[in-house]
Amino acid sequence: MNEVNNIPKVNDEIDVTIESVGKQGDGVAKHNGFIIFVPDTKKGENVRIVITKVFPNYGFAEVIQTLE
Repeated sequence: MNEVNNIPKVNDEIDVTIESVGKQGDGVAKHNGFIIFVPDTKKGENVRIVITKVFPNYGFAEVIQTLE
């Protein structure tokens, strides 16, 4: 993780809760204010994700584990 601005890096693993669903159907999570789009998730799900792409204001990730 980039400690200066809390932006995750590609391949970082993070536990998040899906807060909403975006226009394209991807789950939306936030980590330290950074928006992460996570396909194939539903609002309220707790998941462990791996970051796959990072842009200045948002990123994309894939689920590696569903958490209880």
